Parts: sequence; C-alpha cells; structure tokens
Amino acid sequence: MKKITTLLVALSLTMTIGAQRLYNIYPVPHDMQTLQGTATFSKTVNLVAEEGIDAVTVERAREILAAHGLHARMSPKAVKGQTNVLLGINASKGVADKDLTRQKLCRCVFQKPKYDRHVLSLTADREGRAQVLIVGENTDAAFCGLASLEQMLDRGTEKLPCAVLYDYADLKDRGVIEGYYGVPYSAAVTKDLFRFMARYKMNSYMYGAKSDPYHSRFWAEPYPTSITPEQERIGYLTQDMLRDITKVATSSKVNFIWAIHPGQAFTDADDEDVLDRIMQKFESMHHLGVRQFGVFVDDVGVPDDAASLRLGADRLTELQGRIDNCWNTAGALPSDTVKPLHYVPQLYAFSWVSREKGKRFFQSLSGVPAKVNIYITGRNVWSVPNSEDLAIVKDWMGREASWWWNYPCNDNDMTKLFPMDMYSNFRDEKHIANLARLEPALKGTPTLILNPMQQGEISKIALFSAADYAWNNAAFDNQQSWEAALPAVVGREYAPALRTVAPYLRYYDEDALAYLTGDYKNGQRDFPGALKAELRRVGAACRTLERMQHSAHESERLFFEDLRPWLLKLRDMADEAVSLMEGGKPTEYAENDERYHFPILNGMGKDIKLETREAEPAARVLEPLLKWLKETAK
Repeated sequence: MKKITTLLVALSLTMTIGAQRLYNIYPVPHDMQTLQGTATFSKTVNLVAEEGIDAVTVERAREILAAHGLHARMSPKAVKGQTNVLLGINASKGVADKDLTRQKLCRCVFQKPKYDRHVLSLTADREGRAQVLIVGENTDAAFCGLASLEQMLDRGTEKLPCAVLYDYADLKDRGVIEGYYGVPYSAAVTKDLFRFMARYKMNSYMYGAKSDPYHSRFWAEPYPTSITPEQERIGYLTQDMLRDITKVATSSKVNFIWAIHPGQAFTDADDEDVLDRIMQKFESMHHLGVRQFGVFVDDVGVPDDAASLRLGADRLTELQGRIDNCWNTAGALPSDTVKPLHYVPQLYAFSWVSREKGKRFFQSLSGVPAKVNIYITGRNVWSVPNSEDLAIVKDWMGREASWWWNYPCNDNDMTKLFPMDMYSNFRDEKHIANLARLEPALKGTPTLILNPMQQGEISKIALFSAADYAWNNAAFDNQQSWEAALPAVVGREYAPALRTVAPYLRYYDEDALAYLTGDYKNGQRDFPGALKAELRRVGAACRTLERMQHSAHESERLFFEDLRPWLLKLRDMADEAVSLMEGGKPTEYAENDERYHFPILNGMGKDIKLETREAEPAARVLEPLLKWLKETAK
C-alpha cells in the first residue's frame, strides 16, 4: 500500500511539473494536472457568472479575454457550439458549481486549511472548443483563478493543452508595505503595482510612506486638494489622486490599507483626544475610498512602563471598536464596511530588549481583538521570515503575528539596487543574514508583506518571487522564480537585456566581472578579448533598455524612469572602459554627472529633508577599473 501511495504521489508531481513547464504559471500552482486533448477558444466567449461572483471579478474576466483578442458576452448559462467561461462559488448549487460535479472534479481543495482555494479546468467539447470552469471558495478566490487563466492564454488561444488546477495560497495576506524612508511612490507607480499584483495573486498593499507628511507630521490633517509640480515629483498625493488610487486598488482586488503614524501621541496619557483625531482622519480617508486602516507607532521609542503598555493596548482596542461602530453596523452597505486594523507596534524587532521585556511588551497586546493584525519584523529589523521568531512572539502574545519584511528595502543603502535573485540580494544587503534561506513551510503567520526599494518598478522583481513563495512555500525555486520574474516585469522583448545588465546594476559586481579583469593594478594593459566583449554586450543591453522610455506601455516607461540613473551610468562606464582599453582617450564621463543623480527624502515627521544621491552600479570592479584606466591613459 505504501508503495502504491508513493507511486501516485510521484505521478501527480510529474503531471504537475509537466503542466507548469507548459503554461509557466506563477505563483507556481499547488496541483496542476494535464488532461487529454487540446482546446481552442472561439472569438466570442460566453461568460457565465453565478450570483456570488462580484462585478470586479466579472470585469477582470472581460479584460483578460479582451487582451487576448476574445469578445466576452454575458450569458445566464452555457451555450453549445461556443467557448464558455463559467465562474462560480463552491457548494452554491449554481451553474459553475454543478458543472464541477458534472466533470467529477475533486472538491478536496476546499477542505484544506488554506486561503483563496479554487479549481480551474480547461477542457474541450467534441469540436475542440475550449470550455473554462473556475470555482472558488468565494469571489476573491475565483479572481485568483482568473490570474492563472490569463497566463494560460498568454500561450495563445488555439490548441491549448487541457488541464485542471487545484490551487490555494499558503498565506492569507500577500503583497507590499510602502513603509520605507524615501520618496513615496507616485500615483502612477502605485496603480501600476496594483495591476501587477492582481496578475500574480497578491492582495494587500499597506501605505505608510515615512516621508509622506500626511501620514506622519500632519497625520491629523486631511490630504490637500492641490500640490505643486515639485511636491508631485517627490511623491505627495492629493485627494483626487487618492480617490483614483483606491479605485484601481478595488478593481485589482488589492486591499489598500492606509496607515496613520501618530507616533508617541498614541500612548501619551495627556493626549486625551488622540483617538478622536485619528477617527476624523480615517473618516476623511473613507470618503476617498479607503476601506482598511493601519496605525504605526514604530521608530519613536519603545515604552517599558506598565501604564504606557496598558494604554497602548486599550487605545488600540477602543479604536477597533470605534471603526466597527462607525462602519460595520448591522445594515451597513458592504461597500462601506471597513476591514480590521493593522498595527505596527514600537517593538517590532524583539531583539532590541531582553526576553523578559519582550515578553511583557507582547503580553500587553494579548487582549487586543484577535482580528487586529499586529506586525513584527522578527528578531531583527532585517530578519528573513522564519517560524522560530514567529513561535516566540506567538508564545508571548497568545496569537499569530503578521510579518513586515524589510526586503528588498534600500532606505539604508539608497545608492544601491537589488535586482537579482532573492539569495543574491541577501548577500548584497549588508543587514540581511547572507546565508538565510526561506523555509519550505513557514508557520505562525497569516501575512507576508514586503517593504520594498524606493524604486517601485524595479522592486517588482523581488515582489514577484516573494509572491511566488507566499503562495506556495514548498515549490519555491529561487533561481527559476527570478528567471520568470524578468519577463513578467519588463516583457519578453526587454527581458534578455535586463538579464544581461542585472548583475552590473548591483553595487557588488564581483561575480559578473572580477574573473575577467585580471591583475590590472600591476600594470597589465593587455586585457583579454572576453572582457571587452562582455562590456560591449553590457553597453548594448543598456541601449536596448533605454528604448523603454518611449514604450507604448506605461509600466515599461515607469520602469525606465526608476532605472535611468543606474542604467545611464553603467552604459557610460562600459563604453568608456572599452574605449580606453583600445587606446582611446578619456572622454567627458564624470562620476558626478547630474544624469546619474536621483532625489531622496530622509527622515520622518518634522525632520523630512530633500537631498540627492548618485547611483552606484558596478562599483566594486568596473568603477575602480575605469578609474585606473583613465589615470594610466594620461
């Protein structure tokens, strides 16, 4: 019996791997099996949505079909002789649910203690016309199924191999926390991130930009109705921008969580009306479309006395109660209700204090309503998610904590980019344990959200792989996930060029270049042809990526703007080095060229300061080599 079970498991795994390679779906599905036959979509598709499927999910299905040249026509039931896409809810006894039974597909996925559980099947009728069925545990899960269908259709609409997916997420909340110190993302970048998140099954975006004055310094004041061009350039938002942001978040099924940072006022006994002012701000944000809130009290000092600890917990509890009484009463419209609070406490990295003090701090939060999400970064500020740290805090607090992951955050290394695979980035980020690895079964948290770089578009590379991991811990393959991330972020046209330059966009370019340079400091000027060929290849790839600034796709233009200082400097360095190695004279290339500069914001609250920095690509090998070449050419 044991041998038969092992054989069945191995067969299932083989089928899943085969289907994954065929469709290249990310995040990697938990169980994808190939079926017999192929399917071709008719140009007009009948879209059938059960009552429990919301308008956002229906519109997403329309968008996906239209993007692949297909016209969706709403229909109450399947129509013979046409492609049908059925969307439904498990156990609803609706059209899609009944078709799940008719196909004799297993419902076992809905019994797993997981999240966003769904079944997707692509089959063909007798004439080979495609028939799609997506049944989720709810409409949000069906929305996730559409993300898989979208990637299947990327292969084409004719003769697609038939397959069935039984899929779910290992973690409930997956996405981004914009909580770094630096220039907040523009409204355009934020909305582009939402659309990217929808495609790769991420559902949470917490906005807590440290340098947004209306998050911190002016936390009690409403957002302005207008801003200057300079303010917009450094990430300020207006009320209309926020309305637009929340609309795109809703259409992407991303929970946009707007966080307030009242700092020490939250546990100041003399500040008796702090909750009144917070609620007034929340009400103003609710009018702008926000339906979930956060409270940050991080980076203002850790309280240790019993009175402050008790006051912080009591106020957090009262604030959740006020939210419920304001928006979550009986009879409230579902579109007006507000989801539970997210809370970032003063002690988010528990190694700052002794075990005794850490235990006392988190025990003070044990009586807060269980639905409130309380965040940690683990033992340290830059810890990689791990079950051990989560177990410690759960033991102290009596409940699971959510994980704020400072990755691929560069607010302490603003001149550096982290565009490589996850484990290479761990080596490059000096505060992260270089040899850290993700666990195949992360236990003790429902939430994994990333605090990214100031460059939101480039952060997509890391975000893609983190989403891959959060969805399916055990299947995560670091290198394969990174390779898949590049075309996912910049498209197939630009992915090879990005693959070429990524190792040099890093500050630490030793892996890519050191072995080719030789011992040039001893006077050697007969450089190997391979070195010049490699630098020419890098320069050519940079010029390919420069074309993105004129792309018809907004996301590609935004990506180039993020990358511009590093890309232009790397291109000029590579070109100059080749010229000098071939006997040319130094050009006007200069390390402090304004083209290589970018704005940053340092500080929080009253201490926000605008400065500039110079990008530092390929700083460990190529830049010193170039300086030596220039000096010896004089």
